[in-house]
Amino acid sequence: MVDRSGTPLVELKDISIAFGGVKAVDHVSVDLYPGEVVGLLGHNGAGKSTLIKCLSGAYRQDSGDVFINGQKAAINNPRDARGYNIETIYQTLALADNLDASANLFLGREIVTPLGLVNESAMEAETRKIMNRLNPNFRKFNAPVSALSGGQRQSVAIARAVYFNARILIMDEPTAALGPAETQMVAEIIQELKRQGIGIFLIDHDVHQVKRLCDRAAVMKNGELVGCVDVDDVSTDDLLGMIIAGKKPEHLAA
Repeated sequence: MVDRSGTPLVELKDISIAFGGVKAVDHVSVDLYPGEVVGLLGHNGAGKSTLIKCLSGAYRQDSGDVFINGQKAAINNPRDARGYNIETIYQTLALADNLDASANLFLGREIVTPLGLVNESAMEAETRKIMNRLNPNFRKFNAPVSALSGGQRQSVAIARAVYFNARILIMDEPTAALGPAETQMVAEIIQELKRQGIGIFLIDHDVHQVKRLCDRAAVMKNGELVGCVDVDDVSTDDLLGMIIAGKKPEHLAA
């Protein structure tokens, strides 16, 4: 059970974003607590990705506010987001295919010796430590990431974010195109992140994965929030109904 008695890790309050006068996000409020996964569901164009981009720094909201740990945050670009310990795991993962896991984890932030040389052994040792926490079955430390499976590549991208102190993760369809074993690998990593108190916004189209991986589901339609519900209180059919009809199921409508 997620403890929601304290201050949210993230609060998106009354967010609106428009393009050319057309509102892509219309007065939407969603929050996220430590150790929680909130799934963002909706058709293409529902506004879920646009909403979360004001947290990642890719877009700026036209109105509304973002709060991190109860304090109003100014997020104007991705660098600002990282300053608030927010990292995005994109579907394409942004990994250098010709480099191994440790080189990717420290890409642009390499550990160096007192002489200024890249300390590859230290980087591999640190990579083994973080991987042992997130994915104990990971073994291909010296292989280029192009040789890794989809789930292993996700492991590297997540490890890079967590190693550099991310407390808030945005994950874009992390199980897309993965088989059952790889999906289970990612699910186990997400459970470990939850145990570490990391909050996750998970953007997805698959109601089954949201039911499986998330604590709550925030459903959007036409730029508006249909509702944010505990996944234990709804069925996959309920979630589909929210996406299609744009209203909560009857047992939660009151």
